[in-house]
Amino acid sequence: MQRYRYSLILLRELVRTDFKVRYQNSILGYVWSLLRPLLLFVILYLVFTKFLKVGDSVPNYPVYLLLGLLFWNFFVEVTMGSVTAIVGKGDLIRKINFPKYVILLSIICSALINFGLTSIVVVIFMIAGHVGVTWSALWLIPLILELILIALTAGFFLSAAFVKYRDLSFIWEVIIQAAFYITPILYPLSRIPHAFSKFMILNPFAQVIQDSRYVLITHSTETIATIYGGDRLIWGIPIGLTIILFVLTSIYFKKHSKSFAEDV
Repeated sequence: MQRYRYSLILLRELVRTDFKVRYQNSILGYVWSLLRPLLLFVILYLVFTKFLKVGDSVPNYPVYLLLGLLFWNFFVEVTMGSVTAIVGKGDLIRKINFPKYVILLSIICSALINFGLTSIVVVIFMIAGHVGVTWSALWLIPLILELILIALTAGFFLSAAFVKYRDLSFIWEVIIQAAFYITPILYPLSRIPHAFSKFMILNPFAQVIQDSRYVLITHSTETIATIYGGDRLIWGIPIGLTIILFVLTSIYFKKHSKSFAEDV
């Protein structure tokens, strides 16, 4: 019990330190956690509505786009932070014996705080756009939990692998850039040929984004249920894949965590 109490105290201090360092000497401080995604949203919204006309067929496209960016930014913040998380805390790991997963949990918690702050912007746009909210919005809770699990799965692997393979940070930057465009964040799946959309929706991250849009914004959003119809076995593929990968990457992290103090 004492071990877990110490881990919680350490987790709190890591989160607090991360926020102090991140916004140190910044004039606007925590306001940047709102401005960054909002500025990105404005640019993408103008490009994809005024020039490419992608959002014309999507009800409440501003909220549709903003919600996708909200989920994406959370995933990017967690995974990019996880890559160097263990190496960056090398001095702490060598001095103190504690569960190394606490470092990743601190990144998750920091990202969740930013996620909550940015959610305020989404709510404001929903009110301005007169987006009606029904009881189906409660499905956002398990979907956000699934999002956290997806991010933590990637974080376990990236943080442990980077200890030995330092090129991984550059590789992941390329992967994350490509993933942004092949994930239905900026465009609806209806714009993609059916053969490709059937493949793309099996990506757990795409499934989470599309399901979230479906329950919160518009039922015209294409989901794994609408694409595959009554084939309920297909519905479990993204969730099952996430769980399997989470187990595998957590085992990988635990196995290599024993040598972190020597390797970092």
